[in-house]
Amino acid sequence: MNDYKRIFDIIYYQQKNFVKADSLNAKVDGKWVHYNTHDVVDNMNSVSMALLGSGIQKGDAISIVGNNRPEWNFVDLGIMQVGAVTVPIYPTISEEDYVYIMNNAEVKMLFVSSKELYEKMVRIKSRIPTLQEIFTFDLVEGAIHWKEFLKRAIHSDIRDVMKISPTIDQHDLACMIYTSGTTGFPKGVMLSHYNVVENIKSVDDVLPINETHKALSFLPLNHVFEKLVIYCYFMKGVSVYYAESIETIGDNLREIKPHFFTCVPRLLEKVYERIVSKGLELKGVKKGLFFWALRLGERWDNQKDQGTWYNMQLKLAKKLIFSKWKEALGGNIFAICSGAAPLNAKIGKVFTAAGITIMEGYGLTETSPVISVNGYKMSENMLGSVGPVVRNVQVKIAEDGEILCKGPNVMLGYYKLPDKTAEAIDKDGWFHTGDIGEFVDNKFLKITDRKKELFKTSGGKYVAPQPLENKFKESFFVEQMMVIGDARKFVSALIVPSYVNLKSWCEKSGITCKSNEEMICNAQVLEKYQQVVDEKNKEFGHTDQIKRFRLMPEEWTVPGGQLTPTMKLKRKVIIEKYRDIIESMYQD
Repeated sequence: MNDYKRIFDIIYYQQKNFVKADSLNAKVDGKWVHYNTHDVVDNMNSVSMALLGSGIQKGDAISIVGNNRPEWNFVDLGIMQVGAVTVPIYPTISEEDYVYIMNNAEVKMLFVSSKELYEKMVRIKSRIPTLQEIFTFDLVEGAIHWKEFLKRAIHSDIRDVMKISPTIDQHDLACMIYTSGTTGFPKGVMLSHYNVVENIKSVDDVLPINETHKALSFLPLNHVFEKLVIYCYFMKGVSVYYAESIETIGDNLREIKPHFFTCVPRLLEKVYERIVSKGLELKGVKKGLFFWALRLGERWDNQKDQGTWYNMQLKLAKKLIFSKWKEALGGNIFAICSGAAPLNAKIGKVFTAAGITIMEGYGLTETSPVISVNGYKMSENMLGSVGPVVRNVQVKIAEDGEILCKGPNVMLGYYKLPDKTAEAIDKDGWFHTGDIGEFVDNKFLKITDRKKELFKTSGGKYVAPQPLENKFKESFFVEQMMVIGDARKFVSALIVPSYVNLKSWCEKSGITCKSNEEMICNAQVLEKYQQVVDEKNKEFGHTDQIKRFRLMPEEWTVPGGQLTPTMKLKRKVIIEKYRDIIESMYQD
């Protein structure tokens, strides 16, 4: 039986069951630095002793803001081992959000990674009365380096840590993760050791990984998805390698040759688009073979045997074409877990057919996070769904279609917001997710839309924007899209073109444009997008169809304010920013 009850117990569990020579790994000055399991435990204990030596007490809040790196884990585990609370924050949010979150959580200490973040925090420190000290993981002039902080361990003793550690109950608050605020200010989600550890145990038998495997990590550790996944890697004895940056993922995949990684759908979409772009550059027989293999992949169905002839063709396609896809991802990848947003089903089909099983899952910060996930076995994996509900978690569909969740994974509540907590968790303990869904074959959970994103046209018809947006984003020419129509007489859309693919099409079509703005005003380009809209509209009923659209000159981003850090649309922000453009679509 798994003998861990608190989050920090998990690294001791690894030490007892499979000591890893490369438990945590990161690149420093061009070379990989490896930490074995004993190193991780020693660093965690040093952080715990240094915190006690600094006067930190049980219940104190400590923030980490920075990129993925082993130091992040050492501090996170060390904080929780003395009963303090980790408050991880995105490194990409605004100064106002930092001030709000750290004041709300009453943060006492702050660890940041870089000079840029340190300077930002110094600017706002005077606005956060509880914040006493800031430490840096990188060497930054004028800042206290984290190794200097560790020297405070001499004011404490490992016996002091071991005295406090047993007093930490599994139901104590472990971490507070602030939601990204698509509908308002961030809320602090309080998660106990029990919430997180029980969720780890719920996915134990679903994850197809073990101590012989390596994983690449690049999703931000301050997000509940990757935070849980890293704990799962510790528990499973998987070697964790941190990508240097988003830009180096391709290089890191090839040098590390991992077996597994987690990602958001947008990354898979970009990989797929890059692969298809390479296919379009091929000539003659090679090009024909490439698109033959792609068409085979698009026909794949986890739940259905396509017959002997299809299977024979697919086996050949894997040898001739798909093997090269796997090589580009390092050669060892056999599964990818996707979460945080809906995945385009076509991409799931092609990758799974290629021999890289896509395990799409679903959950929220408030549910620690996993509610359901598609398994590695094909019998437990239905593309287009978010999989079977995990062990020890209950799900039911309310009368209005909302997904309700109950179990040990449901949060303690929102920090200092009892009213919001009561709204989210009803008197019977069911957490209201805000997502609309259904069960397929009484087994696979399928998300159909966000409850708060459903809108009603002026004709009284309800429209779910997400299925429309996901279907349109299957097009090679659509990067992002937002459907509009609340209290309007018809449905319209703002479309961000996939400029890489659009530019390539323009060149082949003999269209010369100096800028994105000029491109999206071109008559032939507009005609091309009208064709895309007309084609995709065929898959929807008349009231759901896009009647008018406008092309956007630039991609929506987190720094631009149109996306949350988890890449979800900030619909209110987008509507406000492009109000004039939207109104122009409704002028007769």
